[in-house]
Amino acid sequence: MNRLRVLHVVGAMNQGGVETWLMHVLRHIDQENFQTDFLVHTDQPAAYDSEVLALGSKLLRCPPTENLLLYARRFLEIVRRNGPFDVLHSHVHHFSGILLALGRIAGIPVRIAHSHSDTKAAESKAAVLRRAYLGAMKRLVLTNCTHGFGVSDLAAAALFGREWHQDPRLSVLYCGIDLAPFRVPVDSATVRAELGLSREDVIFGHVGRFSPVKNHFFFLEAAASILRHEARAKFLLVGDGPLHREVEERGGVLGLNDKIVFAGLRSDVSRLMMGAMDVFLMPSFHEGIPLVLMEAQAAGVPCIVSDVLTEEAIVNRALVRRLPLSAGPREWARVASDTAEQPHFDRHSALEILDASRFNIRRGIQQMCDLYLENALTSRIRHSALPRLAAKKGP
Repeated sequence: MNRLRVLHVVGAMNQGGVETWLMHVLRHIDQENFQTDFLVHTDQPAAYDSEVLALGSKLLRCPPTENLLLYARRFLEIVRRNGPFDVLHSHVHHFSGILLALGRIAGIPVRIAHSHSDTKAAESKAAVLRRAYLGAMKRLVLTNCTHGFGVSDLAAAALFGREWHQDPRLSVLYCGIDLAPFRVPVDSATVRAELGLSREDVIFGHVGRFSPVKNHFFFLEAAASILRHEARAKFLLVGDGPLHREVEERGGVLGLNDKIVFAGLRSDVSRLMMGAMDVFLMPSFHEGIPLVLMEAQAAGVPCIVSDVLTEEAIVNRALVRRLPLSAGPREWARVASDTAEQPHFDRHSALEILDASRFNIRRGIQQMCDLYLENALTSRIRHSALPRLAAKKGP
């Protein structure tokens, strides 16, 4: 049997939550039955590109353009040259409406829109033209998808509407994590020394892209308040992004320069969590299902998170406390300092709780592959629409 051809669409294969999950999938999926390729909206190199290629996948580049007709022509040409594909799996939220419509024109039989974030709050503040665009994209998604996934109930409602449960095409697919790195022993003293931190430091950490939604400035305000409670406090920020310089500058204004370690993009987040972090802070404005929160729970690190995060993300209730952002940085600092003084949760028990949960990567991959197989195998059109499309050469 020929392998099923799956084309995932993302912005770029950088170390964001969606892309990291897709790398987990690529490393674990049965490559004898599935050929997994990626269409990216950039012509610039990204963090995971080399591993994607090393694992036998293709990177198909389709840079964005304001000229929608030009984009459509490029997309269809890429499908013609590199297909036929059995599955189009789009991870670009509202723009999935355009992609799935193009996938339908190209004759791709299984077309999946995947919602990874709860964007309702941001959408409610959108200008009139933006709201019109969002409404049009949602209609295109529902018209052209054969299936839809949300990483949580809230994420599904954000893209598919409040009544999404009534549509049999739509379901929740929990994006799990690879737990193998959390089974590797870590020497805390070594990890901390590499970061310029000591055994005595009390370390409050965060992992995430330096972008507005992650709310780094709130983290910094809380950090300044934590220092009033805990003189040994240090802060570890893992990630990169467009606000990096502004976050560094704001840290300097708050007198935190010698208290913060900017670790940059890292491939060993599990090691940093287990070896360095005492408390994990996540003051995000909104999320879908944050994989870094799953990782923190797998590492046995107590977590303080904003109450906009869905309850579905809390696997180990002994480790996670939700706080409203309206409580303010000082209250976050008080709770975080109190949490740091509590006895550490048993790491082995924490890992076993994640292993038995729906966020184990094996379960999500099995659910996704079952859908691919059940629908793509019965809908193959390799000798109909796609060959005819491929034959349309010339002007």
